[in-house]
Amino acid sequence: MTALHTGPPPALPPAVAAATVPCAGVPIAAITPAEGAAAVVRLAAQGAAADVHLCNAYTLALADTDPDLHRLLRAATLNLPDGQGVVWANRLLHRDRTLPRARVYGPDLFLDVFATGQAVGLRHYLLGSTREVLDALTAELKARCPRARIVGTEAPPYRDLTGEERAAQSARIAASGAQIVWLGLGTPKQDHEAARLAALHPAVYVAVGAAFDFVSGNKPQAPGWMQRTGLEWLFRLCSEPRRLWRRVLWGHPRFLLATFRTPRKGHRP
Repeated sequence: MTALHTGPPPALPPAVAAATVPCAGVPIAAITPAEGAAAVVRLAAQGAAADVHLCNAYTLALADTDPDLHRLLRAATLNLPDGQGVVWANRLLHRDRTLPRARVYGPDLFLDVFATGQAVGLRHYLLGSTREVLDALTAELKARCPRARIVGTEAPPYRDLTGEERAAQSARIAASGAQIVWLGLGTPKQDHEAARLAALHPAVYVAVGAAFDFVSGNKPQAPGWMQRTGLEWLFRLCSEPRRLWRRVLWGHPRFLLATFRTPRKGHRP
């Protein structure tokens, strides 16, 4: 079933000084990497309840076939252009707008917010992956950002949580005093959890994808030239073909179909 792309999206909060443009029917912030990091820091420092999503081609392809995910992203506090293909598609489809050339790459956003958040004492919570990855990630973040405040880390089981487990998890996040919760649970699970948790307790919940693995050193990142030329997908496919083949072989064509089929309307000034 194809999601419906109708009606204007909600306005961005005042802490986010950016317009949006629709991509596959989802409002994507027209924002640079530095502006994206600054917006996340401001939202967290203000104590906002917000869900932030890093949107790449696969995320938007899934949303085009999943009405629940599509509605979630339409209502999200902030959708950032994580994929270089999303940036290129927006620049092609919205040539009447001046849009940033660079994507807001999840691992870079993660590190930028940690670095700049030190000045205001942001309290971070890491949710996702495995205990081994979280321990390595915490050590790496402390080495890079010595004044960063990590108030909790949690590696949930690889299954749906029970109602009691969900309630206990939310209670732990609230008790930690976290202002920003980073979710590395995989797409689209992390997107649903970011929206669910934001409705329960005020904090900024960022669905940050593979940033935990990359920053911790658990998985290699594509070389810079492959990232800049939009070939990161090829590097990752060669690294993990069994896990990522569908993301590439199905996700990329579906993204193109959704992007160029959807009417170019509904941007936010």
